[in-house]
Amino acid sequence: MNDPAGHRRVRRLAIGTAVVIALGGMNGPWLYRFGSERYHDYTINKPEYKARNGYWQTVEFPEEYRQDTIHAVLLHTGKVLLIAGSGNNQDNFDKKQFDSRLWDPVKGTIKKIPTPNDLFCTGHTQLADGRILIAGGTKRYEKLKGDVTKAGGLMIVHNENPDKPITLPAGTTFTGKANGRTFLSKDPVLVPRAKKVFDKKTGRFLRNDPGLGRIYVEAQKSGSRYETGTQDNYRVQGLTGSDARNTYGIAQKLGLDKKDFQGIRDAYEFDPVAERYIKVDPMKEARWYPTLTTLSDGRVLSVSGLDDIGQLVPGKNEVFDPKTGKWTYTSKIRQFPTYPALFLMENGKLFYSGSNAGYGPDDVGRDPGIWDVDTNSFTELPGLSAPGMMETSGTVLLPPAQDEKYMVIGGGGVGESKLSTNRTRLIDLKSAAPRFVDGPALEKGTRYPQSSVLPDDTVLVSGGSEDYRGRGESNILQARIYHPDTNTFQRVADPLVGRNYHSGSILLPDGRVMFFGSDSLYADKADTKPGVFEQRIEIYTPPYLYRDSRPSLSGGPQTIARGASGTFTSQHAPTIRKVRLIRPSASTHVTDVDQRSIALDFTTSGDKITVTVPKNRNLVQSGWYMLFADDDQGTPSTAQWVKVP
Repeated sequence: MNDPAGHRRVRRLAIGTAVVIALGGMNGPWLYRFGSERYHDYTINKPEYKARNGYWQTVEFPEEYRQDTIHAVLLHTGKVLLIAGSGNNQDNFDKKQFDSRLWDPVKGTIKKIPTPNDLFCTGHTQLADGRILIAGGTKRYEKLKGDVTKAGGLMIVHNENPDKPITLPAGTTFTGKANGRTFLSKDPVLVPRAKKVFDKKTGRFLRNDPGLGRIYVEAQKSGSRYETGTQDNYRVQGLTGSDARNTYGIAQKLGLDKKDFQGIRDAYEFDPVAERYIKVDPMKEARWYPTLTTLSDGRVLSVSGLDDIGQLVPGKNEVFDPKTGKWTYTSKIRQFPTYPALFLMENGKLFYSGSNAGYGPDDVGRDPGIWDVDTNSFTELPGLSAPGMMETSGTVLLPPAQDEKYMVIGGGGVGESKLSTNRTRLIDLKSAAPRFVDGPALEKGTRYPQSSVLPDDTVLVSGGSEDYRGRGESNILQARIYHPDTNTFQRVADPLVGRNYHSGSILLPDGRVMFFGSDSLYADKADTKPGVFEQRIEIYTPPYLYRDSRPSLSGGPQTIARGASGTFTSQHAPTIRKVRLIRPSASTHVTDVDQRSIALDFTTSGDKITVTVPKNRNLVQSGWYMLFADDDQGTPSTAQWVKVP
């Protein structure tokens, strides 16, 4: 019996199958990707996957609150200060649009903070009272060769008068004695008096060593005809009498070469309670890309940076005293490249890992070592592998801090080099003869790795890029947890967002880790489209938060002195195996010298945990800390904030 309807159904099915096969042939890769992405999403959301690998999620602020975050600091209020300044955006700089945000990761609230200056590429650290010291920033953006229209450069102003200093205002005119060309100063300069030099044996006067001042000068008109090719002496116009005889300038080539970023001297404290910036005395030196490190006595050392004429600060380091609000020079000179990784050791000296963010000669201040700031002695440390690829590397003080073991992660060649290394290096500063040894390798050469100490004595290492600023779409979407006890990496869930230059990470009081920033040079693999600053924040929830319920921790004193004890309440006290005191982070350019995790001795009785803070003031610097208690499964409590006075 014929069935016309059945034939039609078969015919339609055959045609439909052919269409599906044809579409599959044309769109196979898309269908595969779609299916793979759906399966990936399904996999990473399974509870057992999260318990092994953790979980990533992104946070996107409402458009009016977005900014190009360069710096992030965790405050003792639990909020995070996000600083952009001009955000590496010259249009913002020209408009004096400087931004900061205050974000509450628990409530999700965001607040705009009036920002008094361009704090782009500043330095920052935690102070003992909970305020944040912020010093330096941007005075001028760089100009690449070809964009420079007026010849200019460094003028060294000499003052041979031993009786008085001299101040030259902005706009002072310098005229070359040999070349006859005229240049104007861009800023005022104070030139100290000359120093009288005597023979130590006879006491006879020998000479006057002139006082020196440094100033950036620029030709009055545009064009290559105003360039100079060699060193020349320059008369200072407008001076008379002895001032005219004693004061003069000397400059090397003044040309149309690239002009680097210039720093500022301004310094501020951010008050976490009032939620505002408070201006303090400016530094002695202008600095762009400085590192601020707390010293043994609670003062803060400011090191390196580009100065107000765009040159590396010539080893003039200075110290801020929070009690007086004043800056003073250290007695000795020592030069480092910008954003050097400097950590306070238990003996009061500083450990320099060799990590830095990237300005300065390749043969100045690159060797790792131990620096005694008081005597200026510097003991180099041997064994560092790939020593030429320490720029844009990360350094972390491994937990617990008492062990004084450090890890240096990845890094690349100086400047815009394509070279990068997948090495990690370890050093034990408590060994009889400290020496770097290689640790477990990363899968890829990695510049800009982000690292955060976790409360279970592990370290989260994530992100970075293989090439300079992510060129060639070289961002690395990988994360690992380093286990110091076994010296191994554990690969965990992949981040969702690529992070390279101008990025960082911060441990939050709930045990999660936030990631911010990233400033890719290009937006495509062919490096033809300009990059877009990454404004999304990303939160990583480690595996330890996907286990059974976390231990509770409450009550207890808000202040515990060094050597003293405090008692807290926990329903899970009998299961507690570790207590850690973790200093909150101040992170930028994958440099964070504040973070450290200190092991505390403790006892339990019923539902009480009594903890004791170590006595060493170099190990436990004064200030606010997060107090975590870990149970027998390695799961941490939510932190309690504790102040060490």
